Amino acid sequence: MNVSTSYRWTRRQTLWMLSGAMAGVALHGCQNPTARTSGGSDEAIAADSSELVSVAVGVTPWIGNTPLFIAQEKGFFRELGLDLNINVFQSMAQGFPAFTVGQLDAVTPVTSEVVSLAERGVDFRVVMVLDVSSGGDVILARNNIQTIEDFRGKQIAVELGGVGHFFVLQVLAEAGLTEQDVELINTPPDAGAAAYQAGNVEIAYSYSPFSDKANEVQPDGRTIFSTQEMPTAIADFFAFRTDFIEANPQAVSAFVEGNMRAIAFLETNRQEGLEIMAAELEITPEELDEQLAGIELPNLERNAEMLANPNSDLYMMDSLNNMAQFLQDQGQIDSIPDLSNVIDPQFVQALQERA
Repeated sequence: MNVSTSYRWTRRQTLWMLSGAMAGVALHGCQNPTARTSGGSDEAIAADSSELVSVAVGVTPWIGNTPLFIAQEKGFFRELGLDLNINVFQSMAQGFPAFTVGQLDAVTPVTSEVVSLAERGVDFRVVMVLDVSSGGDVILARNNIQTIEDFRGKQIAVELGGVGHFFVLQVLAEAGLTEQDVELINTPPDAGAAAYQAGNVEIAYSYSPFSDKANEVQPDGRTIFSTQEMPTAIADFFAFRTDFIEANPQAVSAFVEGNMRAIAFLETNRQEGLEIMAAELEITPEELDEQLAGIELPNLERNAEMLANPNSDLYMMDSLNNMAQFLQDQGQIDSIPDLSNVIDPQFVQALQERA
């Protein structure tokens, strides 16, 4: 596997669902995360380091973190009074133990992981939507398979326990099917697309660029379902420990603002922004640009809608509640946690009022 594909895969490889993830509670025990400290030129650094608030965030090498690394490189966080330490894990599951004991102030869980953390009793709040899959995650199927209902009795290549696994289960449920109605073959997304492309499996979960190549090469098949039809199925969030929020509300506000500045920067200075994140992922800016087409990086207005508008189809509390019920029905969690206070939109809302 080359560097480009491995970086896409690692973000989605593991879903933290088991109590064993609590075992290694020390940061140094989480497979040596790579640290990135606040960057930026001398001109961009407005605050003396002694006046900065230290923030430790755990992330994975995932394209959705593009604004975070842009904000770091351009010095936006330091301008806003933060000394940000980015700890890069190969899967977010490796960072959750450190988050649980307070060695990390923030992490970037997916929807199902938010539910899992809450079910484990971790006290945290979601303060921002990092990214939403908008067509980047797909299910490929042969042409003789006309509908999702036709999946019954078929083999599906998907990585068990990964984000794609629960996406597939949600799609099956909408068609009145369960995991027992199909045969799931434990296969990473890149290998799943390759198996589909080679004609070794009729149905596979994958994502761009693997799915794009498979569709180009394999004439007998197409994308039968994507996250474009289920826009809140796969999302990443910025989640902070509640005790950190209570002690440092201005720091959390600055963190959200720094990311929003970076999203705006990417819109107006796209090539430079792509070059910053491409260097982190060790891929080309062109590859990164192609991959970003499959996700949405919600701006301030979109974040406010997702976190604070219960009348919106994109309201993330609905998505979290639905995921909690789904995970319990699937036997992945013992009980549905109280999610009523998990989303904290105050920082997005306050920034929107100032804009």
